[in-house]
Order: sequence, then C-alpha cells, then structure tokens
Amino acid sequence: MIKTKAGAAEIIQTLKSGGFAAYLVGGCVRDSLLGQEPSEWDITTSARPEAVAKLFKKTIPTGLDYGTVTVILPDGQYEVTTFRSDEQYVDGRHPQNVKFTDDIHRDLSRRDFTINALAYDPESDQLIDDFGGQKDLAAKIIRAVGEPLARFSEDGLRPVRACRFAAKLEFAIEQKTFEAIPKTLGVVKKVAAERLHDELVKMLGAARPSIGFELMRKSGLLVIILPELAGAFGVDQPPQFHKYDVYWHSLYSCDAAPQDSVVLRLAALLHDIGKPACKVDLTFYNHDRVGAEMAETILKRLKFGRDDIDRVKNLIGNHMFDYTAEWSDSAVRRFLRRIGGVGNSADLFALRRADAEAMIKVNNGEYLRELQTRIDKIVEEENALDVKDLKVDGNDVMNALKIPPGPKVGQILNDLLEKVLDDPKLNERETLLRLIKAYA
Repeated sequence: MIKTKAGAAEIIQTLKSGGFAAYLVGGCVRDSLLGQEPSEWDITTSARPEAVAKLFKKTIPTGLDYGTVTVILPDGQYEVTTFRSDEQYVDGRHPQNVKFTDDIHRDLSRRDFTINALAYDPESDQLIDDFGGQKDLAAKIIRAVGEPLARFSEDGLRPVRACRFAAKLEFAIEQKTFEAIPKTLGVVKKVAAERLHDELVKMLGAARPSIGFELMRKSGLLVIILPELAGAFGVDQPPQFHKYDVYWHSLYSCDAAPQDSVVLRLAALLHDIGKPACKVDLTFYNHDRVGAEMAETILKRLKFGRDDIDRVKNLIGNHMFDYTAEWSDSAVRRFLRRIGGVGNSADLFALRRADAEAMIKVNNGEYLRELQTRIDKIVEEENALDVKDLKVDGNDVMNALKIPPGPKVGQILNDLLEKVLDDPKLNERETLLRLIKAYA
C-alpha cells in the first residue's frame, strides 16, 4: 500500500467516479516504493483532456497536444495525462504525433526506464509493473524500457536522464542501456538547452552529483554538454596540495558543497574551470578570473538566469582570496567591498570549505573562523562598504560644488568611500561635506 497524497487520491477517485481508469504513475510510485517522499504526484488516466477539464473546477491546459492537464487543488498542483502511445519520433525530441489510448499497458511501454514505468491504483492497491521495475529498484539498476537504442533515439534527453537518475538514486546503469548512450549522441545534440538545464539542476541536487557527471564523461555526454569540464580530465595539479586532477577535484568539490544550493554546487563544479587554459607547468596563474568568464559563457549557454550567473561568476572570481591575520581592518573592509558585501561572504566561505574538502588538508579552516569574527565586528559597527552606505550622496556633492550631474560626482563619492574604508570614523555627514569642498 502506497500512502497517497490527499489531492492525488481525490483526483483518482473523481476520475474513476466519472467512469475512467486512473493511476498514480512514474516518479511518485518509484519514490514511494523506495521509501522516499515524492516531490510530485502525477496521474495517468483513460479520460481525454477535455473530459479531465470538465471534472475539475480549476485546471490549466499545460500540454493538451500531449494529453496533459494540470489540476489545481488546495494542497497543490497535479499533472493529469491521458494514456497515450507515441508514434514515430522525427527530430529526436518530439513524437510525430500522439495517439491517445484506453490501454494503460501501451502507455507504460512508451516510458523511458523500467523504474518509471510503474502505475498504481490506490483504491484497489493494484501495482502494474510490466517491465520489471520493482526488480530493478531492488537491484539498484537503471534499465531502459524495451530496446535501449530505440528508446534513446526517440528522445535525446533520455541518456542524460539515465545519468541523472543514477546520481539521484545512486544506482548503476544497466550495461546494454549504458552502451546505447554513445551510439545516440547525435540525438542528444538536438536537445534544447532549456531541457538540459533542467536535468543538470536536478543532478546538482543529488547527494553526489559526481556519480552522474562521471557517467556522462564515460559515455561521451559530457563533451557535448560541458566540454570545458571534460577538458579538465587528466590535468594534473601540485601534489603537495592536491590528491586529484582538476576534473576529479571539481567533482568532489561539487559533492562537498551544500546540497540545497544550486548556485554553490555550480560554483564548486566550475571554480577551477579556468585551470586547463592557464596551466604553465604546475601553476595556474589567473585561473580564477579566466574561470569566472568561462563560467559565465557556460551558464549562458545552458540557459541559467542572470542572477545565478552573476552569483556564480562572483564566487569563482573571488575564491582565491588569501587571508592572513596580518590583514588590516581596512583590508577586510576592502575584501567585503570586492566580493559584493557581507551577504556574499557566507557563500564564498562555503565554496572555500568545499574546495578544501577535495584537497590534501593543509589547514583546519581556523582562518575562516577568524575572518568571520572580524567581519561580524564590521557588521556590528555598521562600517560603510559601498557608496550607498555613505552619509552623503550625489546631490550633496553637486550642491556643495555647484556642479551638474556627471562622472565627476561618482568619482568624488568613490574617493570618499576609499577614505572611509581606511577610517570608518570619517563617515559622518558634516565631516564628508567638509571633505567634498576640498574638490572645488
């Protein structure tokens, strides 16, 4: 018996009361059988989309061509999809046409992996498993439904999904299924970047994303999707600091980064992406700056949002900071200004810790704790770290010097900030107004 979320049970009951067959399907069944809490509850039914829309008060026609209607209930949204059998795939992404059916078994036969080709009726406690999904769950195996080469030739995202599920569930990919991946790379190349983005984000949410990325490398997927990371394989690093090459160091850093932060996982995965291009013997001068620019290019290509790109770029560009106890308070304030403020220091420290986890341990992180103590003191004292923190603004500069808006106003404010970074006591309105007059 699978404990079913109330809204999903209500939808199935309503559909069956209307004379239709209805089942929980796919990931929610798989995760429930594994003893995990499903993140989504999908339903499949013999009802056509228009019939589903009539049975429920609030629906969204999210994919009518493919038989999908989203039903909105008080406890969440549910995708309800009509049983279907996909006809020939012509572009490696979409079936040429979709044929609705009344046969749940035909519907399950079109699905990607045996562990996802599972349907469950909570009212009768009936589990439909036509392809040995339960057996593969027990054996911890990802296996294609039917012929793997045919399955992957239909949709080029499926090979990537195989690697993602292997990472998420920490399963192995069945040999014949894995061997089909290199043979269908041409189909993978047709997949839209937005779809690849979604799979990568899900992979980064696994406990150990390294499992998925290594399967991608071995199968040839990585050189298509993240060629820059594939190029880090075999790039040696100084043995006194590193146990791994750049590739494995990047993967293990990613594993060590906080699992609940896509930005930190991305930053850890890509923090040394500039090293191969910067390598001279066993040195990598300027790899942080080069890597930040490369990361921006990569993340744009994979359709990440501007905010995520900026955050990752900032973290990578600043991850090589070299704090010592000799830093003056002014140096700490300038460091905070350079990284974009106090709010970014926690993420930068998390990245540094993940980086260290994948190295030979050369310190215990005491320097981060010491720097954090000094930052806390700056926060407590409300030191100015940005022009907007000054107790004067552009209008004050223009009024005091009788000048119009222009670059000079910004230059003066930045000069004042430099003075305040050196001596926070100067950040008093009357003091700053006196300093402004010296620019006359």
